[in-house]
Amino acid sequence: MEINSNQAPLTAVAMSGGVDSSAVAAMLVQRGFPVVGLTMQLWNQRRLPELDRDGARGQRCCSLDDVYDAKRVAQHLGMPHYVVNYEQRFEETVIQPFVEEYLAGRTPIPCTNCNNHVKFDPLLVTSRQIGADRLATGHYARIRRNETTGRYELLRAVDAAKDQTYFLFGLSQEQMSRTDFPLGELDKTAVREIARQAALPVAEKPESQEICFVPSGKYVQFIEAYLGERGESLPEDEGDLVTTSGEVIGRHRGVHNYTVGQRKGLGIATGRPLYVVELDRAANRVVVGDDAELRADSCEVRDVNWISFAALEASVRAAVKIRHRHEPAAATIEPIDATSARVKFDVPQRAITPGQAAVFYSGDVVLGGGWIR
Repeated sequence: MEINSNQAPLTAVAMSGGVDSSAVAAMLVQRGFPVVGLTMQLWNQRRLPELDRDGARGQRCCSLDDVYDAKRVAQHLGMPHYVVNYEQRFEETVIQPFVEEYLAGRTPIPCTNCNNHVKFDPLLVTSRQIGADRLATGHYARIRRNETTGRYELLRAVDAAKDQTYFLFGLSQEQMSRTDFPLGELDKTAVREIARQAALPVAEKPESQEICFVPSGKYVQFIEAYLGERGESLPEDEGDLVTTSGEVIGRHRGVHNYTVGQRKGLGIATGRPLYVVELDRAANRVVVGDDAELRADSCEVRDVNWISFAALEASVRAAVKIRHRHEPAAATIEPIDATSARVKFDVPQRAITPGQAAVFYSGDVVLGGGWIR
């Protein structure tokens, strides 16, 4: 059903300065909707200047240039625009957990934490404070209300290559009830064309490639600089590099320098390919094995957020995605308690990594998701 724009509530658009969110703003303005742009200031660009030696700042999102681009787009569209400062919250809920998780031998996903704790939490509150009842973003995903269950559902985007539901599993029912994803039914080519037709100044802007606070993409380098700013240093905790049978075959340079599934950079020569199978922070060991030993048929998932239903009361079949680029694999999900579940895959999966997310799908519908324990 078409919405009468004259009766539509004020919508806030989360404007990152990129082509996707800018196209969303243009779409709503062209339809005559009352719109206001909000751009989040998340990270002080003057901090840790040593990370900018390679000029990498232009390759990431949420830079000062992006804030400027968002304002240019808003001016071009004739809509009000504000920059909101969430630096403290971003550091507390995204950066600090990222550092702690990495040092603990896990592989965190800061973009998901940002969605959970910044983009769809305080930003919705700020939107309401300025009179905007709804928030629209440039995410590639879809939201619909299931009239039978009365619950809001999260669905994959039509453009499978751009789908971002893996990072959005933490959305609550209240947040989804006030959120719009106008790009969910479009592909990237169509979005670019919308930006060109609207003559947006960012219509040809390339996509950001790196995490916003790690311009070089080198996580350990960022952590070293961040700890140094706080008067701390990376732990110098070399330890044993062992096989799955317990044989010591070398020394590692610190658990935080490795990730599950890693093959290169192990510093050993055995005549056969070896991969990191496990990071044992408690024993300060890096465990390696062959490809078969890297595969597992089950995992536990903590802090599960169920979307399609309030709680998992019995086992359910689903396709489970354990990395952003992972092809969802058939599995049975069994409840452990209200916020934990056990995933049993039909076929063993490669490199199930603690700290990554496991997201559960039924067709295009996201049942829920949580963190691999």
